[in-house]
Amino acid sequence: MTDRGTDLPGGLPASTAGVTRNRRRLALLGFVVVLPALTSILVSTRAHLSYATPVLLVLLLVVLVALVGGLRVALPASLAGGLVLNWFFTPPYNTLVVDRADHIVVLGVYLAVAVAVSTVVDLAARRTAEAARARAEAQALASLAGAALSEQQTLPDLLEQVRVVFGMRSAALLEQDGSDWVTVTSVDGGTADARDVAIDVPAGPGLLLRVRGAELFAEDRRVLASFAEAAATALEGRRLAERATEAAELEAADRVRTALLAAVGHDLRTPLAGIKAAVSSLRQTDMTWTASDRDAFLETIEESSDRLQALVANLLDASRLRAGAFSAVSVAVGLVEAVDAVLLSLPPPDRDRLLVELPTGLPDAMADPGLLERVLANLVDNALRHTPSGTFVTVTASLHGPEIVCDVIDHGPGISPVDRSRAFAPFQRLDDRTPGGVGLGLSVARGFAEAMHAAIVPRETPGGGLTMRLTLPLAPNPNGSGGVS
Repeated sequence: MTDRGTDLPGGLPASTAGVTRNRRRLALLGFVVVLPALTSILVSTRAHLSYATPVLLVLLLVVLVALVGGLRVALPASLAGGLVLNWFFTPPYNTLVVDRADHIVVLGVYLAVAVAVSTVVDLAARRTAEAARARAEAQALASLAGAALSEQQTLPDLLEQVRVVFGMRSAALLEQDGSDWVTVTSVDGGTADARDVAIDVPAGPGLLLRVRGAELFAEDRRVLASFAEAAATALEGRRLAERATEAAELEAADRVRTALLAAVGHDLRTPLAGIKAAVSSLRQTDMTWTASDRDAFLETIEESSDRLQALVANLLDASRLRAGAFSAVSVAVGLVEAVDAVLLSLPPPDRDRLLVELPTGLPDAMADPGLLERVLANLVDNALRHTPSGTFVTVTASLHGPEIVCDVIDHGPGISPVDRSRAFAPFQRLDDRTPGGVGLGLSVARGFAEAMHAAIVPRETPGGGLTMRLTLPLAPNPNGSGGVS
């Protein structure tokens, strides 16, 4: 069975094993060596010994043999000890004849006691082996009850457990594909042996658990069947988890598409309508427009086009962030230059509402120049859209240890602390009534900031409003250390 002496660990103990083979060999060897030596010593002094002395000493030897080797060794040892007592210590010596009745009784009691002790010891050994097996089975089956069968690694882990518990060299779960059996998952733990046998256990409809190694006891096969059922359950759980993940991804994609369509239909319609109206008015041949009228129409077209460009850029950036299809290359960047670029990109009405209060001598930050400009532009745009007309948005910056902190401060309605994390979710503005944008500006800004190892944290503006704090790592100075030289 599994007792072939391989180098594989594990294997459930056999319920019928009782005393092990090594213990039986040791007991037999000890009896063969000790009995002749004891007999030789006693024979040389038997004239001065009572008959009980050799009987008790041989009985003690047989009991010791029974304790070590069990019934299989103790029974022949008892018989051999009785023959030795009869031949060497029962008058007349060197014969099997017994003259006295009390000697016959003594020999009979000796044999009875020896057999009884051997039987009790063997029974105790078997009960101990059965208890050990029961504990091993309980532990093995209990490990199945606690398995999280939906996890991807559970099936390979379960097969590895099968291999170790049953002392197998390999274990595999096979699935029927027409007339063939295809391996779903397998584990291998050693070099093949010519004596290995393949054992197949049904694991469910179209599934088979195959192990290779030493032959198993019938009791082992019964436990192996439970592992086969658990392997089938693990496979089913893994496939259900995969389908659930696919369904969740499809559902998320569907939500994004739905939100995108709603955003496009809601927020792109206004600039498109403005462009269409302005162009149609300019193309009218029955109307004479003054130069100021034409300038107004062109300004409307330009503003609407800029708005469309910003919306489409945010949509594309959100798609890139979702797909991970962009990379950030951080270099030393002056925050003043990045803010000036954002300021120049704003239309004159918004530019007049932006106050820039940056200290002189501010060191460079480590950032991707293009991404930093987009982050600042989105933060400023969000602040301008939520700040009442006639009020200002302020951009400040300061040095905090190894970081540069840039605050974009508005005095709008602000965001409650419980909703601040939602402000960075894509399409969040679809749930509110703030006009303009598709709700992607803050989401894109945070994604770009994290790509540059920066952070954006919303804070409450003193007196009301929202402050978006952008924290950037400080660029090392030319001497190779961080901070201001």
